[in-house]
Amino acid sequence: MKEKKASILIVDDDESICRTMSLILENEGYKTQTAYTGKEALERSKTAFFNVALLDIRLPDIEGTKLLKKLNQTAPQTIRIMVTGYPTLDNAVEALNGGADAYLMKPVNPDDLIKIIRDKLQQQQKAETVTEESITTFLEARTKQLLDELR
Repeated sequence: MKEKKASILIVDDDESICRTMSLILENEGYKTQTAYTGKEALERSKTAFFNVALLDIRLPDIEGTKLLKKLNQTAPQTIRIMVTGYPTLDNAVEALNGGADAYLMKPVNPDDLIKIIRDKLQQQQKAETVTEESITTFLEARTKQLLDELR
């Protein structure tokens, strides 16, 4: 069975940052898409599944922390990593309280970025496995119960 590549949405108004992150992540085997505005990111999240979203704190049309909250609603299963060139304690607290799974400062160290993404994807995979196992166990038990009731 072929392993499915994780899909990553990169949201930043700086095209060179998007291009650089895309190259780094694609070199690691991930599929990437970019968005330069919050609106574009929301549209993409409604039409495609992303395992990970890298969100800039400052976007031209919306604060990244507000986009984070909207993505929590449209794509709750997506891992959300905030990236900022303007780190403040308030930004970090607001991002983490708003549901961010991680917080990185620009310039982003590629090794740190890859490590965080791998760690978060492993956590996501474990959660999906547990859910699938729970559903399977429930269905098996419920099937046995229904068969017993028919006898």
